Amino acid sequence: MNNASIMQIAGEAIYLVIKLAGPMLIVALGVGILISLFQTVTQIQEMTLTFLPKVLAVGIVIFISGNWMIGQLEAFTYSLFNQIPSLIAGR
Repeated sequence: MNNASIMQIAGEAIYLVIKLAGPMLIVALGVGILISLFQTVTQIQEMTLTFLPKVLAVGIVIFISGNWMIGQLEAFTYSLFNQIPSLIAGR
């Protein structure tokens, strides 16, 4: 196992994390901006108002794309397990 293979695996893992967390973060950001605009327009400054819509929106995203996320994690895990013999052999 050399530095190049470690860096390749780490790069793939970071890319996978970004790919899986991206949709949830984008939805949470969008809902947060919409709630902030609503609070600004109506002058309701309740801190707990932003929590529930964000949780519901992220839950919906997880419900819709959860199967895809699990598939991506499963494919990454299979590729890691398939690389173990070559990593141990040092190729």
